[in-house]
Amino acid sequence: MAARFCSTQAACVPTAAHVRPRPHTSRAAAPVRRQSNHAAAAQQRCATLVRAQSTEQQGEVVDKRAGRSTYRPASYTELVDDAVAAVAVAVSDGLTRLEVEFPAVSNVDGYKGASDLYIDANIQLALAASRKLAEVTGKRVHLLLPDETEYLRAKDMFKAALAASDGVTMGHFREGRPSLIAKFDSILWGPQSKNEGPQAAAEKADIFIAINASTVELEDLELYCNGTAKERVVVAWNMELDTLRSDLGLLGFPSKDLQHRFLSTFKPVFYIRQRDYSKSVAVAPFIINYSGALFREYPGPWQVMLRQDSGVYACVAEDPVRRYNLGEFKEELMSAMGLNTEGEGSAMAFLRRGYKTSTWWEDDEDKEQSKAWRS
Repeated sequence: MAARFCSTQAACVPTAAHVRPRPHTSRAAAPVRRQSNHAAAAQQRCATLVRAQSTEQQGEVVDKRAGRSTYRPASYTELVDDAVAAVAVAVSDGLTRLEVEFPAVSNVDGYKGASDLYIDANIQLALAASRKLAEVTGKRVHLLLPDETEYLRAKDMFKAALAASDGVTMGHFREGRPSLIAKFDSILWGPQSKNEGPQAAAEKADIFIAINASTVELEDLELYCNGTAKERVVVAWNMELDTLRSDLGLLGFPSKDLQHRFLSTFKPVFYIRQRDYSKSVAVAPFIINYSGALFREYPGPWQVMLRQDSGVYACVAEDPVRRYNLGEFKEELMSAMGLNTEGEGSAMAFLRRGYKTSTWWEDDEDKEQSKAWRS
């Protein structure tokens, strides 16, 4: 698919008014457009951004293969609907290992905020997505918690919502394996029938949605995918896989090979990863704060979105083939803001970027069994 020009609005970033704004294209080899009248160019980009935003807010049909010019969901309901739509398209295309990632709690990172708050919010969102996915696809959805303790807690807490969700069941990664709780229950109440419990529901399921796993529980998910789900669809829902990947290889955690053989097979179909940055400059206001998000909505391209003062995310660069790594994402944001002022290859550019601009899992491409997580 040919790369599409994405431009952002210079007037929407008053903190960068003192630097020269310029339009930015995707990393595909497309020529940069230059305008002799910079004020007119900025005004034209502003009008284009407003028209694109108005079109999407009016609910008109948008070709998802071309990506989005702007994105700002009005509610979590809209966010879940967009994620479910992307999953449904991926399922219809025959994909079986999918990733969905977006902030489950507003303005709170799952590993910085209260653990229970994040876990419960994620279960609520996953339940809503499961109901919607069952309605849209007509398939049975099985929601997976990391272990039996969390499964029993969630089952009790959300039993009313679960009972009202047709085609949706709940289980955990360790279904079918003996546990202390199951052994204790069998002593009190007798052995459970094979036609009861989460394992029986899993056998009838078409789609599995896995949530709230920690790094050490990823191996249980791998065993579940290989032993129970097999060729059926598994969705890693808001598991913050990039955060979990960073623990691999450390003492007490699974080896890095888990990324190479398993996590690399999950294709991001709906992905929003927010980042905040700042840069010091020699003139007022001396510190410029800027933020953006790495965005992907299947079957669209990977997009770098710059956050405007209004809260709208506007596309400034995109790649239809390959995911941006951490350093590339930051460089695209800086270029869109006009903050990439150091000469290429200069000492100042090296000092600003540092020696390392990517993570080990972004670098270990030759060790991966699948490139799905990058595409």
